[in-house]
Amino acid sequence: MSALAIEPEPPCGDGWDELVRIWEATDAPEGCKVEIIEGVVTVTPGPANSHNDTADLVQRRLYGVIPEDWGIYQTQTVAIPSRQGMFIPDLLVAPRAALKEHGHYVPLAVAELIVEITSRSNANHDRVEKLHGYATAGVPLYLLLDSWHSGRPTATLYGEPRNGMYRVLDTVKYGEELRLPAPFDLVLDTGEFPGA
Repeated sequence: MSALAIEPEPPCGDGWDELVRIWEATDAPEGCKVEIIEGVVTVTPGPANSHNDTADLVQRRLYGVIPEDWGIYQTQTVAIPSRQGMFIPDLLVAPRAALKEHGHYVPLAVAELIVEITSRSNANHDRVEKLHGYATAGVPLYLLLDSWHSGRPTATLYGEPRNGMYRVLDTVKYGEELRLPAPFDLVLDTGEFPGA
């Protein structure tokens, strides 16, 4: 299935607040993901079984290494107004205290790690727009699990954000090990992921 982009009317007044109101009012079918990417409200279908299985495998490994006061969230919306973005990452690792605020989203800057697992319909969003959004917000680590990479599925770990850009810390083909640095100090066996 493919993504549906909904072009909002040009916002009047405070553009970000108007965009958030449009996002909140978007009536998408249950299970769909509604995000704002580069100022455009985007609706994508729910993930495939293999996508959910990959998210679960990574989440299980992360629980063994994160501090007690951090959480791992699969449906938490994060906001980055400077890039007119409202993303729902596949996995967000953040201090639980960040979610104590009332509302439906948290600032992206609270993230310690973001994991995105590409789907055929949204792979370029994860590879380009979200990559730059996460770097702009200063998210320390971004793990892109790209089962739709040309040639063979790959896992790429980005880090050291600076001036809206990341440095590639490591890229491996599925089937190889990928090490997440401190504070995680975790080796992921990408051979466990569907499609490896």
